[in-house]
Amino acid sequence: MSRENAVETAIEAPLNALGYELVRVQVSGSTRPTLQVMAERLDGRTMTVEDCALISRSLSPILDVAEPLPGAYVLEVSSPGLDRPLVKAKDFERFAGDEVRIETREPVEGRRRFTGRLLGLEGEDVRIETETGVVALPFPLIHRAKRLLTEALMAKALKHEGSQG
Repeated sequence: MSRENAVETAIEAPLNALGYELVRVQVSGSTRPTLQVMAERLDGRTMTVEDCALISRSLSPILDVAEPLPGAYVLEVSSPGLDRPLVKAKDFERFAGDEVRIETREPVEGRRRFTGRLLGLEGEDVRIETETGVVALPFPLIHRAKRLLTEALMAKALKHEGSQG
């Protein structure tokens, strides 16, 4: 089990119980590693600094007991932001219509990097409309994917933020 998977296993249920969904766990650095926990609210509201602080305070004792990383590390809790990474299959459905950048582990149709409008999932394939046409990318081959920060996305976020008030 990878370090990230060990952390996910230890924190996913407690995070859900607090009202948050785990987006991604990432470990970086070696001398004093940083453990990044990216989460979002289950109620769809915007994450605040207070949310991140609550998650950090709640997860620290759980991680101390589970010890998914040897030695000292820095715990960093963050929200995914507008240009969030797309990690789970459901992310590719949820954000269909948005502009995205996807990188694959192996070439698909001779390329590893794709930018365009996300069309969603079709079976195991993530469909994206690029400038050269629609491409089907097998979900297991996706290495990295994220939403692109566009004017349309910012306008949509501002409208959503206004409706939460």
